[in-house]
Amino acid sequence: MSLCKLVGIPAMSMASRCLTVGAIRFASTAAPPTKARQLRNMLQSKDLEFLMEAHNGLSARIVEETGFKGIWASGLSISAAMGVRDCNEASWTQVLDVLEFMSDNTSIPILLDGDTGYGNFNNARRLVRKLEQRGVAGVCLEDKLFPKTNSFIGKGQPLADIHEFSGKIRACKDAQKDPDFSVVARVEAFIAGWPLEEALRRSEAYRQAGADAILMHSKLGDCTEIDAFMKEWGGRLPVVIVPTKYYKTPTQHFRDTGVSTIIWANHNLRSCITAMRATSDTIFREQSLVTVEPAIATVDDIFNLQGEPELRAAEKKYLP
Repeated sequence: MSLCKLVGIPAMSMASRCLTVGAIRFASTAAPPTKARQLRNMLQSKDLEFLMEAHNGLSARIVEETGFKGIWASGLSISAAMGVRDCNEASWTQVLDVLEFMSDNTSIPILLDGDTGYGNFNNARRLVRKLEQRGVAGVCLEDKLFPKTNSFIGKGQPLADIHEFSGKIRACKDAQKDPDFSVVARVEAFIAGWPLEEALRRSEAYRQAGADAILMHSKLGDCTEIDAFMKEWGGRLPVVIVPTKYYKTPTQHFRDTGVSTIIWANHNLRSCITAMRATSDTIFREQSLVTVEPAIATVDDIFNLQGEPELRAAEKKYLP
């Protein structure tokens, strides 16, 4: 019996039949989208998408296991997990080491919180090449000065020169090998106390420099700055937001205003701190494990997250 009959293709010319069969074979063997393509699809999606924070290989695997489609590799969270401050005290190569474990442990895309790019355009473009080598899907760069200051610390933080930062974006886009790798420009105008006009001016400059999306940051307790920007921006590029401070705003509101992607930026780290403090305090006070043991993950759960079942199966396959 012919392949056409097997798959239910009606009678057709030999040329058409060959084309159709070829399409079937291609569809059955086509590789899944790369991580970079997955992230780009999220940024360009008509639906509101979400990135969840992770800060090491274990938390990254939990994010994927939960069902999230993408990971935010938070600079705050990664530095805090190392026990250092979020002002580039951790070197960019130390961050890369963490990212390698995160990428190896997951099949979903990672967007790195790349601070200011760890220096000038030359540092930033080298960072892009190293991220691609580790399968990281994109980087978000903020238009502040190196070493960076966390956006929620202090007031009136100085911003990078708009032309210098635009050059940094161009350098990153020129350096990438994968056309799907994403460079997200994080605009800190509102954080630094500048008005809407400056946020729009910077966003447009970064769009013209080649940015794939704009992350518009705000530390107000409501979404008025974000709403004002979305109204004037007009969908020129996808917009990413981080509602850490204006978390009471219903998510549907951001769907209605046309936001592309929401980042839940630091909540796995913060929940870890709460849980570890509670567990340590209970064991310290009670000098016993009786209370905490039923309330925490089992050791077998850890083994599963580490991929122990795969190793057992591999041993059966490869060991004598």
